[in-house]
Amino acid sequence: MRIFEGSGVALVTPMKADGAVDYKKLEELVEWQISEGTDAIIACGTTGEASTLANDEHIAVIETVVKKVNGRIPVIAGTGVNDTQHAIELSTGAEKVGADALLIVTPYYNKASDEGLFLHYQKIAESVKLPIILYSVASRTNMNITPQMVKRLGEIPNVVAIKEASGNISQIADIARIMPDDFTIYSGNDDQVLPIMALGGKGSISTIANIAPRQTHELTQALLDGDFSKAKELQLAQIPLIHAIFCEVNPIPVKTGVSLLGKIEPNFRLPLSAAKDETVEGLKKEMAAYGLEVAK
Repeated sequence: MRIFEGSGVALVTPMKADGAVDYKKLEELVEWQISEGTDAIIACGTTGEASTLANDEHIAVIETVVKKVNGRIPVIAGTGVNDTQHAIELSTGAEKVGADALLIVTPYYNKASDEGLFLHYQKIAESVKLPIILYSVASRTNMNITPQMVKRLGEIPNVVAIKEASGNISQIADIARIMPDDFTIYSGNDDQVLPIMALGGKGSISTIANIAPRQTHELTQALLDGDFSKAKELQLAQIPLIHAIFCEVNPIPVKTGVSLLGKIEPNFRLPLSAAKDETVEGLKKEMAAYGLEVAK
């Protein structure tokens, strides 16, 4: 099955000055994303600072997004952690509050074996009826999902897609080559949307869509339409802004960028801290150059 095609935003989680989740601002972000053409919303991913949320907050954020979306586009819940039982609890909780699918990152820190990795996903998949998107991002987890493991995991009935953020185009090509057409590949790197979709990917799970949702939707739509000339122009236009939103660890710059649009306050939970002054100035410069209206 195809959960979505096009641009899925890995949504930031707005917070108040005291660190509490700002659910009102979260609802406003959801509405803005939908109005700008975003095709799916991913709640509680890396960009959403899921690792700093308590269990009840984690589920509350997902539920808030689900209720605000109200069936207009798919809501994908990030429920991956490095403890299988904890991941099951988050996954079943997300299912209960109405998420349409789950995004599950590889277990980090534990250094699981290949068999442990397979069993981790298998146990989670058996606990829910929702479709699951694998998430491969070795730069954060120190654990890659090889094409051979993707093939094995894809035999689990509700494992239907992968967010590929390895940065390894050769590996992604191998996945595209060996997997059936109904297994979906999503770009997990904003600077690789064009090559990944050219290899058969069906969309992106995007960080930059937090500040440029309409343009990111247009990029993925051009690729779905086979208009590679337009897609090349749109992809290359984003590169300086992509550099700006990844000049510090994600999501510090992009959340700051959303605040520069006047939509949220630039608040984080430790160990994440405020963006450096030079990061803010760089964001202002590149956002303006890209045509985004920075709030005064």
